[in-house]
Amino acid sequence: MGGAPRLLILGSLPSKRSLADGQYYALPQNAFWPIMCRLFGADSGLAYEERKQLLVGNRIALWDVLAASVRPGSLDSAIVGSTARANDIRAFVSEYAGIRLICFNGRKAEQLFQRFVLRVEPGGFAGIEFLTMPSTSPAHAALSRDEKYVQWARVLDSLIKTEKRAKIQE
Repeated sequence: MGGAPRLLILGSLPSKRSLADGQYYALPQNAFWPIMCRLFGADSGLAYEERKQLLVGNRIALWDVLAASVRPGSLDSAIVGSTARANDIRAFVSEYAGIRLICFNGRKAEQLFQRFVLRVEPGGFAGIEFLTMPSTSPAHAALSRDEKYVQWARVLDSLIKTEKRAKIQE
């Protein structure tokens, strides 16, 4: 595979561990990387650079709704909204016009997107579907890692099948 992204996965704001390590989802208890590796048949012990390439190779972009905010600790519930500054997601999807789906890694990412991106400038997302996925954070304990995997797999399987059908029709 490979090429321009077709899917953008948005988290809320990196955890303290992620910021310190310079890696998305650096907390070992976070299910994000194990789920992605399992979805694409990769070894869950891949080095970070290889995990990033796994996403790029499958046309998935990864970012956060917020570029910065005060947040004591790493829980999304502790984000101080008055200090939040959003990333320019609109410019990103404009640059990568092949993005047809934005998945929020948890409800908080969706809420932040609604508040700090869509409410500020509602246009610029025509033709893009939005979907809120279960958070891969260990703080979201309502679902097991396997249950989270099943939900993420349905979305990505559907997206991959849609892309394959589009290629066949070309």
